[in-house]
Amino acid sequence: MLEMGKVYEGKVKGITNYGAFVEVPQEEGNPVTGMVHISEVANVFVNDIHDFLTEGQEVKVIVLQVNEQGKIAMSIRKAMPKEERRPQKNYPNRQKRERGAVWNGGKTQKQDSEMSFEDMMNRFKQNSEERISDIKRNTDRKNRSRRRAK
Repeated sequence: MLEMGKVYEGKVKGITNYGAFVEVPQEEGNPVTGMVHISEVANVFVNDIHDFLTEGQEVKVIVLQVNEQGKIAMSIRKAMPKEERRPQKNYPNRQKRERGAVWNGGKTQKQDSEMSFEDMMNRFKQNSEERISDIKRNTDRKNRSRRRAK
């Protein structure tokens, strides 16, 4: 029987719309077939499984689960090395922008890296006080409208 969490070398025996059946040879001689759900094929959205797998293809799978009926759930994407698991996001048209002054209600302020600790602390206090007064104002409005409704 296959061990959960162990990586095996297998061969794709069948492909359906919802996944692929992978046959894994065992030491006892009888091969065991498990299913790789379409969401476990690759680290990207898989619309058509045929874009990623073909029948007879050799793949590495990891056993995720074996239920009471003996059905085996497998994953190809989790059997990949960690470096390959995370899809690389490539944004060729994105340009890096330098961060300049921070917009704050019509007034520009220095970036945090250019400010002293005292300046940052004063700005934090001011923002905190403004937020607290906004919360109190909104709470008072809600309380007034509830009193009128009674």
